[in-house]
Amino acid sequence: MAATNLPAAMDIDEAAIDEGLYSRQLYVLGHEAMKRMAASNVLVVGVKGLGVEIAKNVVLAGVKSVTIYDPEPVQIQDLSTQFFLRAEDVGKPRAEVAAKRLAELNAYVPVRNLGGQPGQEITVDLIKGFQVVVLCGASLRKQVEINDWTHENGVHFIAADTRGLFGSVFNDFGPKFTVVDPTGEQPLSGMIVSVEKDKEGLVTCLDETRHGLEDGDFVTFTEVQGMEELNGCEPRKISVKGPYTFTIGDTSNLGEYKRGGIFTQVKMPKIIEFKTLRESLKSPEFFITDFAKFDRPATLHAGYQALWEFQSQHQRLPRPRNAEDAAAIVALAKQVEPDVDEKILTEFAYQATGDVSPIIAVIGGFVAQEVLKACSAKFTPVVQHMYFDSLESLPAALPTEEECQPIGSRYDGQLAVFGKTFQEKIANHRQFLVGSGAIGCEMLKNWSMMGLATGPKGAIHVTDLDTIEKSNLNRQFLFRAKDLGKFKSEVAAAAVSDMNPDLQGKIQTKQEPVGPDTENIYGPDFFASIDGVTNALDNVKARLYMDQRCVFYEKPLLESGTLGTKGNTQVIIPHLTESYASSQDPPEKETPSCTVKNFPNAIQHTIEWSRTEFDNLFVKPAQAVNSYLSEPNYLENNLKYSGQSKEQIEQIVSFLVTDKPLTFEECIIWARLQFEERYNNAIRQLLFSLPKDAVTSTGQPFWSGPKRAPDPLTFNSNDPAHMQFIIAAANLRAYNYGLRGETNPAVFKKVVDEVIVPEFTPRSGVKIQINENDPAGDAGGDSGDLSDLMKQLPPPSSLVGYRLNPVEFEKDDDTNHHIDFITAASNLRAMNYNIPVADRHTTKQIAGKIIPAIATTTSVVTGLVCLELYKIIDGKDKLESYKNGFVNLALPFFGFSEPLPAKKNKYGNTEWTLWDRFNFHGDPTLKEIVDWFQKEHKLDVSMVSQGVSMLWSSFVGKKKSEERLPMKFSKLVEHVSKKPVPPHTKHLIVEVMVSDEEGEDVEVPFIVVHL
Repeated sequence: MAATNLPAAMDIDEAAIDEGLYSRQLYVLGHEAMKRMAASNVLVVGVKGLGVEIAKNVVLAGVKSVTIYDPEPVQIQDLSTQFFLRAEDVGKPRAEVAAKRLAELNAYVPVRNLGGQPGQEITVDLIKGFQVVVLCGASLRKQVEINDWTHENGVHFIAADTRGLFGSVFNDFGPKFTVVDPTGEQPLSGMIVSVEKDKEGLVTCLDETRHGLEDGDFVTFTEVQGMEELNGCEPRKISVKGPYTFTIGDTSNLGEYKRGGIFTQVKMPKIIEFKTLRESLKSPEFFITDFAKFDRPATLHAGYQALWEFQSQHQRLPRPRNAEDAAAIVALAKQVEPDVDEKILTEFAYQATGDVSPIIAVIGGFVAQEVLKACSAKFTPVVQHMYFDSLESLPAALPTEEECQPIGSRYDGQLAVFGKTFQEKIANHRQFLVGSGAIGCEMLKNWSMMGLATGPKGAIHVTDLDTIEKSNLNRQFLFRAKDLGKFKSEVAAAAVSDMNPDLQGKIQTKQEPVGPDTENIYGPDFFASIDGVTNALDNVKARLYMDQRCVFYEKPLLESGTLGTKGNTQVIIPHLTESYASSQDPPEKETPSCTVKNFPNAIQHTIEWSRTEFDNLFVKPAQAVNSYLSEPNYLENNLKYSGQSKEQIEQIVSFLVTDKPLTFEECIIWARLQFEERYNNAIRQLLFSLPKDAVTSTGQPFWSGPKRAPDPLTFNSNDPAHMQFIIAAANLRAYNYGLRGETNPAVFKKVVDEVIVPEFTPRSGVKIQINENDPAGDAGGDSGDLSDLMKQLPPPSSLVGYRLNPVEFEKDDDTNHHIDFITAASNLRAMNYNIPVADRHTTKQIAGKIIPAIATTTSVVTGLVCLELYKIIDGKDKLESYKNGFVNLALPFFGFSEPLPAKKNKYGNTEWTLWDRFNFHGDPTLKEIVDWFQKEHKLDVSMVSQGVSMLWSSFVGKKKSEERLPMKFSKLVEHVSKKPVPPHTKHLIVEVMVSDEEGEDVEVPFIVVHL
């Protein structure tokens, strides 16, 4: 297959990719794609806001080099969106200023300025030697001229442009562009139970999981018995017959299928044929970003051509909100396409000089991902025109022409779209940003460009408990290597105040996380001082908590998240939409414990097993020993509730007396014995209890289907996989005891070769846990000899001040042996069960539960959130004004939908939603509340609870009722919970159960008792 865009041989050294820096992105793109990127030189022409956003994301991603061209002098209005320009740069060449700041983003990517004189446009001579050329805001004439040359010469071409709330992208990656991996999804695989011999051989999968394949996918096979010809066969095209079956073409001349086998999907390259811009202008192919605006692309396709024509006739752009210029644009567009939408085009002409940060973020993030697709051949590029707009973000009261005129300020680009009155609203808005990581950094950058909170009443609060680590630098672009270890919120706030000095003194930073423990900080006064909340979080628990707070304080919430190339945004508006908690993802599938313990069949199972082993060897025992040494009566308190008192005492004796190492050499010996126990003895015991020829009660072979029969490993000090386990385990053991570690393999080899390993004899009568519902396997032994054990325990008083060091799992430190141990332990177990092993990089993602992340998606998602923020600032109160978004840049795909309305409930004739509540002021008595429901709503209260305390119910008995009903509410809470109400608490949230006159239970809103 002759493909122009794939280099024949890679001249890039494998070690050149810095896994510490690129860790999260590598899980999105993979090593192969990143190696191809590392051979690509990218040119960005035009570095106003859009050009610098694209360049920033491409530099962070790590290509061979980025060159920028823009000899024009900086003007004050460029600061509307160009976050690497400052007021003192006005008059200097744009590229010269931007190159210095772009170069700081990534030490591995040189950034060059191509020079040039003001007034000098880019020429074909200047673009030779680049693999990708991006033109930002270039005239149509120039786009066509450059693209004609790139199309002929195998250079990938992208043209991008933004005008106010409109954006456009055009791709031409040449006549034959090969995409190696169109979606970036993991190849599917699964176990099979039969393959028929037939002209259309039917494959049936194990009935536990659906195969998930689609017609036209390709698969190959491994571990098939009988029909061996399928193992490692050339990829076969499938056709889906059902959720558990598919056909693979002719199998009639193959052997008889016996049993076993795994199918694996094979990603097949896809070839895309691009047309030149010259051809595409006449017969465009549109990529739809919003199916509710199906007819927009054709209108904007004509509109953009009209705009360039207007500019070449008048040597200027249409004036902001000028009716005469807009009419001229509409007339020109009609010459291209008679049935255009005039309303849309008029608005397009009005905004031709507009420059709006959130649109730049969306288009810039999107185009940067297209650049990476051109370099790496990973993911499907856009074919070929994309037009995007967010006209819904305009305020309800449209600005006048006068309000949109430039005033020589950094906000001129935004004024041209929104006008002066709305700019003041933006400046006096007050936002709380929760999280200052990837989304948080981008959010603050957009806000600083928009001038959010720069007015006399404006304020931004940012909180993040995290400090900056190396892997953050790849996408959290406000941070540099010199900031490692500092607080994220402080560095981010300082960086954006530097971008827009109007923000100085306007950003309050905090390190306290949001949660029940910090309600004294983020309480009623705090929420009264803000207009809305923006989440930039990385976990569901904190999202649900903020959602609950925003519902309680009736504040709008902007919610977003990313996963690799996928991203989503959600708008939550009081009394209008549902809240974040109204809909939830299905729970993650858990692996049955018996699978992990005895019957692994995939590398995920062995990694999960080794992650547990890590805790059981280096974390929990050391914690138990420290508790025994420091907590009086630890044994009595803990062991009377635990059925495993004997094991716990044995463990403490072992760690403090019998196996306590005094030298590092003893740690090596210990590690060698641990190897024997796990990878040889335990497997021999399992095969003794369940031999390889064991059969089930129905006579079927026991070791079949998902149950793979293991083999014990014999230790060999010349096998690097065996030694990696010893080195990591011995060092972690030494850490527990504060002994100095060692990494020189010779030291280990000398010791392990002399260890005398006790002879192992399998025991009879050991129960193996076969199903999830079986009791866990027994450890044998009885509690008769507990008293002897207790005698061996040293009294804590004899070890005053002595403590062990439990290991704290940290996935991103490559020197601490944590991931090394988990990788080695998992791979040895995989060898036991003949499962293909995983490298350290893959193991780290699964064991560390790392979420893949890339700067491009973050940029797009944050831009979409800010487009909704304009609507919140405007106070829009109709559902159809807002949009929830979902994107997948790999496909690429954009989907928008109206937020769902808050669900309506009813009691009596009153309708209510999750946003409603009953307020009681002045700390009433419980009786007053109960009587109020009866009198006002004819509802009988049967139960009252607050937090985890049940305060009263109709069945507590007469004596308690008489005592509790007359109590003031705050006193009642203190009486039942036996804890004082904290002094900062100004209200209590109370739930009641009530029934109507027929005795039917009725759902009612929650109650707020104001103290």
